[in-house]
Amino acid sequence: MKTDELIGLLGTSFEREPVGTPWMTRRSALAVAGGATAALFLALAFLGLRPGLTQARPLLFLALKVAFAAAVGGLALRYLVRAARPGGESRVHLGVVASPFLAVAALAGVSLSMTPPAHWHGQISGHTWLECLVSIPVIAIVPFAVITWAVRRFGAPTDLLRAGALVGLSAGAVSALGYSLHCMDDTVPFVAVWYGGTIAICTLAGALLGPRLLRW
Repeated sequence: MKTDELIGLLGTSFEREPVGTPWMTRRSALAVAGGATAALFLALAFLGLRPGLTQARPLLFLALKVAFAAAVGGLALRYLVRAARPGGESRVHLGVVASPFLAVAALAGVSLSMTPPAHWHGQISGHTWLECLVSIPVIAIVPFAVITWAVRRFGAPTDLLRAGALVGLSAGAVSALGYSLHCMDDTVPFVAVWYGGTIAICTLAGALLGPRLLRW
């Protein structure tokens, strides 16, 4: 076999079967957990815990916000571990990553369909939309730094834009999780627009910064 043929064969095999690294999974999970802890601490320290969590309605919507953020964060972590390995970006399915956003958007549509149009603005904007718009991206800075460090230290991504987007998605999700303990607005459209929108902003920021910060 000629040298060029051998290199081509190895490259094809490497592309189809990225090297499995269980330790990368563990370290990425620890980084996300550390980022989530930091996000919770920042949210509680600077914003405070919302009152009324002993009542049914606030608890129900807190569960919705936590479930949405956890679903986004869990999928982001799953695919970040793949994208952090050479050749692993081919196994990242963006449609699956988007599924929590589509689900909460569908729930928001159902909620609005059952609400008179005159009340839609209040359902979507709530009372704290600006606070949410600012707080989630700001809180996400710390988990973004932690997760970026973990990917640089233990990973070797080849698609830096996609890996950066997944880092931003993970950071935005854990930031939203922390902010949910403070958030006073309890409507599904608010969660869909402002939680989903701010996490999307974090994802875009990660995609823009990834090629610079994750280069190795």
